This record gives sequence, structure tokens and C-alpha cells, in this order.
Amino acid sequence: MSDSSTMNSTRGSARPVSFFSVVAVFVGFAFFLLMVYFVYLRHQGGNSVQSSAENIPKDQVWKTTAQGRKAYLTELKDKHQHQLATYAWIDQAKGVMQLPIDRAMELTVQEINAQKPTPGGKAASVPSR
Repeated sequence: MSDSSTMNSTRGSARPVSFFSVVAVFVGFAFFLLMVYFVYLRHQGGNSVQSSAENIPKDQVWKTTAQGRKAYLTELKDKHQHQLATYAWIDQAKGVMQLPIDRAMELTVQEINAQKPTPGGKAASVPSR
């Protein structure tokens, strides 16, 4: 019983926080903010990419501006759309050819449908090439 009575008496009385503790917390937070500024934010200025543009190789200059990145992305998307819609040789010696995606899907469906079902009720797997 003596233990429970001492526990109740210590729970009821709150110990006041010292002024020094409050000031130490604010000083620590201010120090943290200063470190963030000097280490990270000071180097994030808008001119950092532009000022170092002279050191960038000619084939990488498009990365320095938003317009350059948009133009590159548009060009890349157009190239991929062209690849999805045209025939081309990838490796003629090995017989590897690029097909339009619609035609490739048609051929895959025909190949799967041409296989005989196995006794388990499933079609045989597509042979790897």
C-alpha cells in the first residue's frame, strides 16, 4: 500500500519546466534551421544550373532548361510511337524483326490458338525463341 500511495502522490504533482530547458530547445531548433539553410537551401539557387552550363557537354545541354527537356520528351515519344507502328530489322542475321504492336499481338494469339490442349485441359506453353 505504501507503494501505491507514493505513486499516486507523484502522479498528481507536476514538476515545472525550467526556463533554461525551454531556451535550450529553441536554440537547438534554430541551430538545426541554420544548418539546413547553409548545407542545403543555399545551394538550391536558380542560377546554379545556368552558371555551370558552360561545363556541360554539348549533347547534354538540353537538360538545363524546361523547354529543352520538353522538346526532348516530345521527340522521344514520337520515336517510340514510330517504333510501335513500323516494321524494321533488329538483327537480320539472327532473324530478329520489329513488328507493329497490333500485328505482334495478332500473331501471338494465332500461335496460342494453334496449340493443342494437353490432357490437363491447358494449352501447351508458347515456345521460347
